Amino acid sequence: MTNSEILKHVDHTLLKAVATWEDIQKICDEAIEYNTASICIPACYISRIHEKYGDKVNICTVVGFPLGYSTTEAKIVETKKALEDGASEIDMVINITDVKNKLYDKVTEEIRMLKEVVGNKILKVIIETCYLTEEEKIAMCKSVTDAGADYIKTSTGFGTGGATLEDVRLFKKHIGPNVKIKAAGGVKSVEDLEMFISEGCDRIGTSSAVNMIKGKEALGY
Repeated sequence: MTNSEILKHVDHTLLKAVATWEDIQKICDEAIEYNTASICIPACYISRIHEKYGDKVNICTVVGFPLGYSTTEAKIVETKKALEDGASEIDMVINITDVKNKLYDKVTEEIRMLKEVVGNKILKVIIETCYLTEEEKIAMCKSVTDAGADYIKTSTGFGTGGATLEDVRLFKKHIGPNVKIKAAGGVKSVEDLEMFISEGCDRIGTSSAVNMIKGKEALGY
């Protein structure tokens, strides 16, 4: 797999609370240079990025992040504002408390409502696998599918664990044909990137892909 093939699957990510405008510009410049799928950044920077870079970067942001238990109404407001400011992709966090209370229909409805707001733009649904049982993960595959979301995403990167091959394989068994997979959290090597893409992940969320590829290129690969 070539470096460019890998990077076209990467959401070049910077979601740290201390991210400065200088840090964000670096992410944008790298995304343009290396042609990543998107940048995934805090919502407060969307309008500034859109003003400076226009359509040169595909902007993704997060909603209900990272814990997911804000109200559906709050997530809708976040989503609408992000789209108005120039985002093309929304990565929402489900309400994990609803999952634990087995209110699966409520989770499905929240996802459906956000997809209605997003329309023909992309909605990815973060289910935070590290906190879920296998039964709950399977239920979330159904919720994401039934609600019409575009992607199921493993993790925020802020939980107790990140993406695993086991979870990706479980997703593949239980999601519908129109749902893609995004792996995020703990992807720390070029081998990890290749592994998750080979397993069927359409997107990888990571802050380190460009640096890993730069290292690979420096070694002549």
